[in-house]
Amino acid sequence: MKAPWNFARFLPLAGRLLSRGRLPTLLFAVASKGASQGSRLGKVKEDLRLLQALCLAYWRGEYRGISPKALLSVVAGLMYFLSPVDAIPDFIPVFGMLDDIAVLAWLMKTLDDELNAFRAWRKRQMPEKLAVVERLPDTPEQLLLEGPQKN
Repeated sequence: MKAPWNFARFLPLAGRLLSRGRLPTLLFAVASKGASQGSRLGKVKEDLRLLQALCLAYWRGEYRGISPKALLSVVAGLMYFLSPVDAIPDFIPVFGMLDDIAVLAWLMKTLDDELNAFRAWRKRQMPEKLAVVERLPDTPEQLLLEGPQKN
């Protein structure tokens, strides 16, 4: 399946973000926008939480079952979600979030096998461990101090 229009420009940005260790800042921004958009996201809100959990588990070194290309796509998708100026700017009432939702839905479909592997990994974990691995601390700086961990 072909990537959505304008998505490819976020891939090199995602690579730079990962190489500079800025994933915690992105995750906090995604959590903030996800919370503020609430009902406008519908089912995609759960998908967004799954992508966030994947990134947190990766950052903390607990989950490494994702390919580098898939991780790059996830981060690019989250960056697209955050960008106010994408295919349909977010400030346009009603329609502004449609392209963001479409990109996240495309990402979920494209990375279905990788995300199913992550879901299976999550099911094998103790709830107490998942609570720690997927917890977003109070600030990005605190998360920076926790990682990145290499396994």
